[in-house]
Amino acid sequence: MPVIIGHRGAPGYRPEHTRSSYELAIDLGADMIEPDVVATRDGVLVVRHENEISGTTDVADRPEFAHLRTTKSFAGHELTGWFTEDFSWDELKTLRCRERLPRIRPQNIGYDDTEPILRLRDVLDIAAAHGVGVVVEIKHAPYFSAIGLDLAPLIAADLRAAGWQDPGSAASLVIESFEESALNAVREEGIRARFVYLLEKSGAALDLLLAHGSAAPSYRDQLNDVASLAARVDGISVNKSLLLSGDARFAGEARDAGLELFTWTCRPENAFLARRFRAPGGSAAFGDWRGEWAQIRRSGVTGVFADQPDLAREAFASA
Repeated sequence: MPVIIGHRGAPGYRPEHTRSSYELAIDLGADMIEPDVVATRDGVLVVRHENEISGTTDVADRPEFAHLRTTKSFAGHELTGWFTEDFSWDELKTLRCRERLPRIRPQNIGYDDTEPILRLRDVLDIAAAHGVGVVVEIKHAPYFSAIGLDLAPLIAADLRAAGWQDPGSAASLVIESFEESALNAVREEGIRARFVYLLEKSGAALDLLLAHGSAAPSYRDQLNDVASLAARVDGISVNKSLLLSGDARFAGEARDAGLELFTWTCRPENAFLARRFRAPGGSAAFGDWRGEWAQIRRSGVTGVFADQPDLAREAFASA
């Protein structure tokens, strides 16, 4: 059976990246939990999927932070909102978390504004207390490096301080990123972990685009040469659509090369299912998630990221 990873906790039932989301994920059978990490102005690693936080916190309703609303250029796109790197930790910890997908998961709105933002250190402590593993995803490393906030030494310091480099703990630790350079930077800090490279269904990695421009290899180019990746990383993690397509030869090639193979994200709602697995009832209704996840299981994945770990455990145990 694949490893079940609580994707941002259990956001099918609670707002993502909250203590209750992570603890519920563990209660529902997650083997590992996944925090995404970004940084504050004063170098504290906090758990958010992106550094712009208006969609997942109450910051827009906090007049004391109105002056921090700004527009920034990121990866060639302009984005307006509030950004973690403009807050100190003392400021950011006063905010409260909100549901990202209120139209898809209206039941989660009842938990809005009840829990604070967590630090990476908090999630590491939750995982250790419950005896589960952690998958730390490094977010936007080239951007943070450009503004003087190198994430690698901050991640290394938190991991060591929380005991995640002690004998035994490192075996339950995965570091992942869409930028291989970010993985290399953490490895160069002396961190012992399994390093997993994330690949999208299209486009190319930001660090490669910055280094090579239009000559950068695409994610598809990299999947066509998984043997080369196997020399540099311990595993790959791919958008599930790549496993559901008619051409997923890379999955077998990855296994043959000794790579672990992860995929994201298993969600049962129609909004997130491949078209052929959707059912009547609108985007929030559950479709044929069992059918979709059975096909993913047949691809031979090592682990799956899921918003509802209990459903994933049920599906992947019986597929």
